[in-house]
Amino acid sequence: MNEKTTARSIPPSLEPVRRGAWRPAGAAVALLALALAGCGGGKEGAASQTAARVNKEEVTVHQINFLLQRQPGLKPEQTEAAARQALERLIDQELAVQKAQDLKLDRDPQTLEQIEVAKREILARALAEKLGQAAAKPSADEVQRYYNDKPALFSERRIYSLQELQIEAKPEQVEMLRGRLKEFKNPVELAEFLKASEIRFGASQALRAAEQVPMANLDMLARLKDGDWVINPMPNGMQVIYLAGSRQQPVTLEQARPAIEQYLFNQARAELLKKEMKALRDAAKIEYIGKYAQPAPGAASAPAADAAAASAASGLDASAISKGLGAK
Repeated sequence: MNEKTTARSIPPSLEPVRRGAWRPAGAAVALLALALAGCGGGKEGAASQTAARVNKEEVTVHQINFLLQRQPGLKPEQTEAAARQALERLIDQELAVQKAQDLKLDRDPQTLEQIEVAKREILARALAEKLGQAAAKPSADEVQRYYNDKPALFSERRIYSLQELQIEAKPEQVEMLRGRLKEFKNPVELAEFLKASEIRFGASQALRAAEQVPMANLDMLARLKDGDWVINPMPNGMQVIYLAGSRQQPVTLEQARPAIEQYLFNQARAELLKKEMKALRDAAKIEYIGKYAQPAPGAASAPAADAAAASAASGLDASAISKGLGAK
């Protein structure tokens, strides 16, 4: 979304809510729906599912349930209080909507453009969800194979203590530092040399589990021994990483299974979306106009489906292992 169509920040109480899109999030929410429906009294309350009236407009139980289902950690004993809070949020939102309509903001060109952008995004996301329903769950063999193929992430998982230096240097200085790096026992000695040479740099340190390292770098990092250096080129210099220490903390197949299954399932969904989008592009008549009719300089941007598939193939989410699997 470009700058022109970016929605302004609004208070949480006025967060947009889609009406009539209710799916029971759990038994507690379903029971609450019945309880609130009964509070309306008589046939009218049961039929309309009305929780409140704001001037001439209604706030419904379905809207409350939609908000509640977006709170997956909600406990049964918290549901009633959460529903009351949701109702107050919806009342505030309805008041804001009515005032905006009085001011004719719903006819403002920028507002209309934002609504159209949101609508397109919701429909595209709905299609992705619909297509994803056809994705097959991974087999036990596929899960086992993924586990075996990623020892650095599972069976040989390590926790890395890293010290990093971002160095601003000219090409000739980069080459000089490459040649002399082994002379320094640790980043402290390197930092002292950089200061003496009047070379600007920034330093940081971090403790990272294997799943918190980009997959493209993990295999390389797993091959390092404590005390080794790594150099990554940068447009304005170089990044130097020092492995100060590490410790083994493997993850068993049973621990990893839920995260691997979810990852492989997401990957399958991304592939289905990619194929569908390719089929839609092949069947459509797409004509680029004006300056867009000319080839873009450099490599062409990947379609959204390719980007989604690439994201899904990048590896497991960090929290999937460190949190979801109970590993520390």
